[in-house]
Amino acid sequence: MPGAASEPIAAIATAPGRGGIGVVRVSGPDLGPFVIALLGGPLAPRQASYLAFPDADGAPIDKGIALFFPGPHSYTGEDVLELQGHGGPAVLGQLLRRCLDLGRDRGMRLAHAGEFTQRAFLNDKIDLAQAEAVADLIDASSEAAARAAASSMSGEFSRRIHALCANIVELRMLVEATLDFPEEELEFLEKHRASDRLASLQSALDDILRQSRQGLVLREGLHVVLAGEPNVGKSSLLNALSGEEVAIVTEIPGTTRDKVSQQIILQGVPITVTDTAGLRETQDRIEALGIERTWAEIRRADVVLHLLDAQAPVAVLDAQIDAARSRQSVVLQVFNKVDLLQDDSALPEGALAISAKQGFGLDQLRDRLLQLAGWNPGSESPWLARQRHVDALEQARIHLAHAMEHARQDDRVLDLFAEELRLAHDSLGLITGKMLADDLLGEIFSRFCIGK
Repeated sequence: MPGAASEPIAAIATAPGRGGIGVVRVSGPDLGPFVIALLGGPLAPRQASYLAFPDADGAPIDKGIALFFPGPHSYTGEDVLELQGHGGPAVLGQLLRRCLDLGRDRGMRLAHAGEFTQRAFLNDKIDLAQAEAVADLIDASSEAAARAAASSMSGEFSRRIHALCANIVELRMLVEATLDFPEEELEFLEKHRASDRLASLQSALDDILRQSRQGLVLREGLHVVLAGEPNVGKSSLLNALSGEEVAIVTEIPGTTRDKVSQQIILQGVPITVTDTAGLRETQDRIEALGIERTWAEIRRADVVLHLLDAQAPVAVLDAQIDAARSRQSVVLQVFNKVDLLQDDSALPEGALAISAKQGFGLDQLRDRLLQLAGWNPGSESPWLARQRHVDALEQARIHLAHAMEHARQDDRVLDLFAEELRLAHDSLGLITGKMLADDLLGEIFSRFCIGK
């Protein structure tokens, strides 16, 4: 993990660019003398003080609000100073340099990405799931995702995990105690209703896993690529799904020469839709470059919508698209321009038939995309989740299933039963950071923004 927790750190905590308000944040042990040297006197804890922020010569860099939070009652668990002034890059940069210059003799340095939140985690102010929710709330692209991230940050997800762990630990304690008396081993499972306890644990874990999968969909959404020959209506479909004219539409083949992406929100789920250059043989160098990018987008898509003209559907690209896509992705044939058909009986049974121009069939297409994303309408997740959370829950589920198998066997071996419970407990510990390796922890926080 980057940096030593004893070093004071400082950073601009607001987003880059100009703004009405900007914040410089400092965190470290025993910042009282630093505050006096910087501002000319002490600050009352947790009270806003309006004053000048002077430079080394005493001239004001800015005027604003200073807040001092003595540790451990602060975000990081250390002393924290926040200077809230005007949000111009020049003034914030000057204020940050003043803090770093003044604190250099104390080892103060620029904070790494996510280091304030990392220190909050290391000082037991929050667990890892809550720390990740801080970044997820900043990145949330829909109101549903923001609500779920805020719930995770408040500890809702963590409380469910901790409750599950506590029940596993209770059962483990009974098992470990019984292992000291081998003659009672065979009677233990019936005496303490181990099977019933395990079934209750499995049910609770399954409920958390189901909701976490929904939370994962809210966070990651779906990357959809529109692919097909020129003039099949890809740009029209992008415009229809997004509700605005984001792509140029003409009857001239090859109009789209580069990818055009737009995010849409379906029932709170972020869907990134990418229009691409039409796939065909061409001697035009610029169009050929666009087609290369189309294939690159197909390789990284979650879903490829292969658009075909319903008037003359030619599926010659199916094999090429299937060969290019990732093995985890899905290819859907979508027949566009059905409004121009006299008879749609020639289309495959159950085909997705739409008219991007008239809006026909778009609701069915949206429902299919949500289905492929794994979204269950009407069951919004109470927290946001990441893939590593879901992986850990699934691994814990496997270990509890193995424990149940041992509980049902006639030739019961209690130490194997206990080992599966331990492995399930360790898997859940990965979510809150109790069992996480330092290198993975550093990687997680490195993806945060500077100042958080």
